[in-house]
Amino acid sequence: MSFPRSFQCGHCGVDVSLDAPGTSHRNHCPHCLWSRHLDRNVPGDRKAGCTGGMEPIAVTVRGEGRWVLIHRCTHCGRLRLNRTAGDDNVLLLMRLAALPLAMPPVPHAPPLPTLPAPANGATPAPPPASSRRS
Repeated sequence: MSFPRSFQCGHCGVDVSLDAPGTSHRNHCPHCLWSRHLDRNVPGDRKAGCTGGMEPIAVTVRGEGRWVLIHRCTHCGRLRLNRTAGDDNVLLLMRLAALPLAMPPVPHAPPLPTLPAPANGATPAPPPASSRRS
């Protein structure tokens, strides 16, 4: 389906309407959340010298609970913040939000040791406060 004011996503190929609920500058695909590196300083300026794909790498929250995508250019590495739109893929947004929970707390750190399960199948008790790291 094509829209009167639209573009085709360079990552997934979906036709995307430029009219986005909740934002005045559609700058990413609501289906895969990828963007294109077009703007240099402000949304809509179209002054970037690079036109690389912008991979969604994380989400953050600003102001009154407004979710914002963090994109990284696959060509030059520049990071950009883009407001989410009302029709964005909620499952992908949640996946990005949960990503830090699936990673170790420090990059390249060994995984934290796991406590052996008790023989009776009960949940192991937490270590005493004196042995916990702060």
